[in-house]
Amino acid sequence: MDADVSDSPGTPAEPDRPDHSAGGGPADEPQDTPGAAPQDGTTGEAPRASTAGDGGPATDGSDGDGGAGTWDARPERGQVDGRRHWLRWTALGASFVVLVAAGAGWWLYKKLDGNITTDTSAAAELKAYEKERPLPVARDAQNILLIGSDTRSGDNSEYGRDDGGSQRSDTTILLHLAADRGSATAVSIPRDLMAEIPSCHTDGGKETRKQFAQFNSAFELGGTACTIRTVEKMTGIRVDHHMVIDFNGFKDMVDAVDGVEVCLKEPVDDTDARLKLPAGRQKLDGEEALGYVRARKSIGDGSDTERMDRQQKFLGALVNKMQSNGVLLNPTRLYPVLDAATKSLTTDPDLDSLRDLYDLVRGMRNVPTEKVQFLTVPRTSYHADPNRDELVQPDADRLFTQLRKDESVTVVPAETNNSEDSQADHSSGNDPTAQKPDDNGDSPTPAPTYSGSNAADDLCGS
Repeated sequence: MDADVSDSPGTPAEPDRPDHSAGGGPADEPQDTPGAAPQDGTTGEAPRASTAGDGGPATDGSDGDGGAGTWDARPERGQVDGRRHWLRWTALGASFVVLVAAGAGWWLYKKLDGNITTDTSAAAELKAYEKERPLPVARDAQNILLIGSDTRSGDNSEYGRDDGGSQRSDTTILLHLAADRGSATAVSIPRDLMAEIPSCHTDGGKETRKQFAQFNSAFELGGTACTIRTVEKMTGIRVDHHMVIDFNGFKDMVDAVDGVEVCLKEPVDDTDARLKLPAGRQKLDGEEALGYVRARKSIGDGSDTERMDRQQKFLGALVNKMQSNGVLLNPTRLYPVLDAATKSLTTDPDLDSLRDLYDLVRGMRNVPTEKVQFLTVPRTSYHADPNRDELVQPDADRLFTQLRKDESVTVVPAETNNSEDSQADHSSGNDPTAQKPDDNGDSPTPAPTYSGSNAADDLCGS
């Protein structure tokens, strides 16, 4: 018998085969000879599918680890790590941008908030005279006294001589905001108006005497508190808040909205107002606008009344531009305006934060421009001095009562306000739109009208 033939019955022993799991042979090499019995000794059973551990492809489409696809479809480990790395850096970058934006927003807020000066002395003075002050009548309506400071100290010294840093009120406006915020009425009080000025305290604590004098002397004698008490005594209206703004604040606000257009019938050359302009339509920058609203003898008839009318129309045009250009709704355009306003603004403690001012502006931003009205208190030349003014009664008290009770005030152009009384240029008991008498002869009381303008008016009349 040959040496290589087994003499024992049964299946010959299987020779050693290479370890395919380690990649030692081709994956498609047959592992069993045809007709050979299964390794486990069973008969009639199909050969088992080759697995990854056997070195052949999986017949069920698995990759050997239970995942879908093949080894070729599986992403490389470096690709997975790279994607996770990229996502991680994207998240970190986005977080950084948010933090920077939040930090910048907080810095801008604090900057604007810090610009505002709080007038604590006026608050203390008003508190001392609380019993003398009128009580508020209309709930949710607000009355704000706006004072344009004519002080020549500090940055304003370039506009005139500083005689000891004394302050004057060049422009005073009582702004009434209706309770429903459907209208805003700004009433100018002439600086030359003769008024009862109460006893006030100076900055040094000295008490002044009660006197009948020119209105703007109240600001020079006792500052903001004295001016507020004078207005309250004159009108019977409770002043809820006050703001004092100086020259630089006004001109910076005009520059922040990229100027305001006006029309001049004649050229202007006013050395005192530092203003030289040709006739016609033109856009004024901040410096020119300041000269335009301050000029007195070089524009119009040279009266203070004409100057106040010009100031009112210019302020209306400024409000109109802020609303029409979307400044109030555009943070990038609103910031320069707020920065300009707050840098030269002094307010009472209840209005000295950016949040308080924002709430105030937000309440006004939906007021239609034609409902932002400007007028001057009914006044005429003072009987004892034609260079001074006095109130026209009962017109003035009628206006003050309407504002105090938050009643609607009708303002119309002077040329349409026909009247036979002495105040034809400022107010009238006749309303062109009032109801006509009926057949019974009963005539309703005509609604009072006042000469003035609104923010929708075009300074050039077109």
